[in-house]
Amino acid sequence: MTDAAVTDGPASPPPAAPPGDGPRPAAGRARARWLTLTLPGLWGAVLVGALSFTPSLLPRPGLVQGATFGLTAVLGYGVGLVVAWVWRQFPDRAARTPRRSSWLTLAVVGGALLLVAVVLGYRWQVQTRELVALAPETPLAQLLVPVVGALVFTLLLLAARGVRWLYRRVAGLLARWMGRNAARAVGGLVAAAVLVLLFSGVIRDLALGALDRSFAALDTSTEDSASQPTSTDRSGGPDSLVAWDTLGRQGRNFTGRGPTAEQISAFTGQPAPTPIRAYAGLASADGVEERARLAVDDLERAGGFRRANLLVAGVTGTGWVDPAALTSFEYETGGDSAAVAIQYSYFPSWLSFLVDQDPARQAGRALFDAVYERWSALPLDARPKLYVFGESLGSFSMEAAFSGEFDLANRTDGALFAGPPNFNPLHAEFTANREAGSPQIAPVYRDGRTVRFSGDPAQPAAPADQTWSGSRVLYLQHPSDPISWWSPDLILGRPDWLTEPRGRDVSDAMVWLPLVTFWQTTFDMTEWVDTPNGHGHTFSQEYVDGWAQVLQPPGWTAAKADELREIVAAGPS
Repeated sequence: MTDAAVTDGPASPPPAAPPGDGPRPAAGRARARWLTLTLPGLWGAVLVGALSFTPSLLPRPGLVQGATFGLTAVLGYGVGLVVAWVWRQFPDRAARTPRRSSWLTLAVVGGALLLVAVVLGYRWQVQTRELVALAPETPLAQLLVPVVGALVFTLLLLAARGVRWLYRRVAGLLARWMGRNAARAVGGLVAAAVLVLLFSGVIRDLALGALDRSFAALDTSTEDSASQPTSTDRSGGPDSLVAWDTLGRQGRNFTGRGPTAEQISAFTGQPAPTPIRAYAGLASADGVEERARLAVDDLERAGGFRRANLLVAGVTGTGWVDPAALTSFEYETGGDSAAVAIQYSYFPSWLSFLVDQDPARQAGRALFDAVYERWSALPLDARPKLYVFGESLGSFSMEAAFSGEFDLANRTDGALFAGPPNFNPLHAEFTANREAGSPQIAPVYRDGRTVRFSGDPAQPAAPADQTWSGSRVLYLQHPSDPISWWSPDLILGRPDWLTEPRGRDVSDAMVWLPLVTFWQTTFDMTEWVDTPNGHGHTFSQEYVDGWAQVLQPPGWTAAKADELREIVAAGPS
């Protein structure tokens, strides 16, 4: 909410003009209107802005806290204007010029309130950092808060006043041909339509086009740790149907890294084959179905359907699959495995998350359907066990291939989904229909017969006392992961996870506040802090225990789990 349609009079009496000065020029009056702040608006900015210092899911560095404060203060400014306008409607009077004492009260009381908020906010941030195992940020970082907050507040307020200026200009022009009230109404609609067209059409397309070209250029690079395969077991290697230079950056990471047969054999104590990995990038084929078909053709060429375990992996944004998840799967299956994935975008996951989820949905369906078509045509006794995996947007991509619990159970031998976004349809269905008494962060669905949830996979997934036979579907989700809990509903609705007892790494001081919690969680999603394993959106070593629950490797022990965690922590091979 802005002061686009509500004014509250000048901020203070204008200074007396020096002798000899005439009326202020029109340009000066226009600048004053753009820079004037109203007393009710500032009270709203102070009160609502102070609430932005309350804790959220993840720690906020001073830079991010400043941006959060600036944005929420602008919202509060708009709230203050609206409250003042409504209040004036009762006596039906115009805005009055505030007295100097009113400004002094704001300066003293508002300044003290913000000082208390900053001090308490820093204390809460220290507590939140302890909960997610991060060292405290230096108190000097708090100096960024007022600077960044003031900058963000000013820019957003000027943008809002730009909208007001557009509305008034359009209404003024229309008033030449129609009544004043009609001109205002039509002017508002025209201004809104222009803004929507610009930001959802022209500006959006130009921005996304520029970003697409930028990320496409990055996609042609190759990390130092990835090298072109010399084995026929990998896409991009000898005899592969997919050229190495078409795989994209993340595709080359997928096939150009990974454990060797010797490394896996040293871990298991048994002879091991080299795991198969098949991949198709955006440059490998034109359409999503064509890429899926090409990746599956290359999987079949490499002998992937003759392995004991087959993994269909959903990717995030640029085509990334967490190497920790792949490595854990390959070690725990003794190398007798194959994995396949396809790229659907040049955009990083956070951008795909915000602007275009449809390519992820199409890619997940196309890839799994292509694999399942070949797999189901094999004799029953010659089919590998079929698993699916996805992290974050990759879990959304893989979920799209299934209609529900029974479909997952009937067409797979198991699934591991990590950090599922709140908009995942199956995850939302399982959570909404959870058993009474089970919390949103750890739901129990249908006695855990197929689908279970875990925030700590080193412990058996609940309900541990119930049989978990057949296909096992496990969701890994952390209480402090904003990707799993962000939703537009946070704007005006209190979520269950903030009415139920807080998770192990979420501050008890976190409460739901209209508007504020939504923006706090939105900023949390950017993960400006590097959260360690087991917190936020970081899973890595937890894949060892997650896959162990799904795969149930024979002879698996706590000592083997510890050993594999160390291997995973060392990074990609």
